[in-house]
Amino acid sequence: MPNNSIPEENNHRYFKIYKPDGYLSQFIYNQKQRQKKKLLGELGDFPDETMAVGRLDEPSEGLLLLTTDGKASYRITSTGLEKEYHVQVDGLITDEAIRNLQKGVEISIYGKPYQTKSCVVEKISTPTYLPERNKRIRDERHGPTSWIKVIITEGKYRQVRKMTAKVNFPTLRLVRYRIDNINIDDLDKAEVKEISSFR
Repeated sequence: MPNNSIPEENNHRYFKIYKPDGYLSQFIYNQKQRQKKKLLGELGDFPDETMAVGRLDEPSEGLLLLTTDGKASYRITSTGLEKEYHVQVDGLITDEAIRNLQKGVEISIYGKPYQTKSCVVEKISTPTYLPERNKRIRDERHGPTSWIKVIITEGKYRQVRKMTAKVNFPTLRLVRYRIDNINIDDLDKAEVKEISSFR
């Protein structure tokens, strides 16, 4: 894995959380119409300077890093570290769709075409380690689903969802499992753990 460590000051604090679906990846409201949305501050007692390192959109879940250290935040978001997602898609995904995702597909980012980089995409069995969502995904009576693992080094807006939609297998559930060497193996839904650094 890439090693782009930046020395982190001892007086800064670092957290990893399992963001549940239904939460915004922020601490304050940016728009009046979002006043009833759930925010990260409801999950724990964080220092005033705490920021989310990157984002997960509201329906997505899994690993989110928080810190008071701006340099560490920049390293995570700007230096091409691996981000691993476990993704449930609508339908039984085909080998052809997997190959297309691996090679990269053209998606739209803020109205402009963007070609995703080649990445790791593999079929996986249905995960048994994930907690139940707050909002249920439709069940098998509405058609089959399948799971894939996607490892990217980018982080464009709703990238993984747009990638699977491009190959006609829309995302039903998206869980970020890992960022670099930090994962959710020891986290329950909505759990917060303070860690020593992001190394």
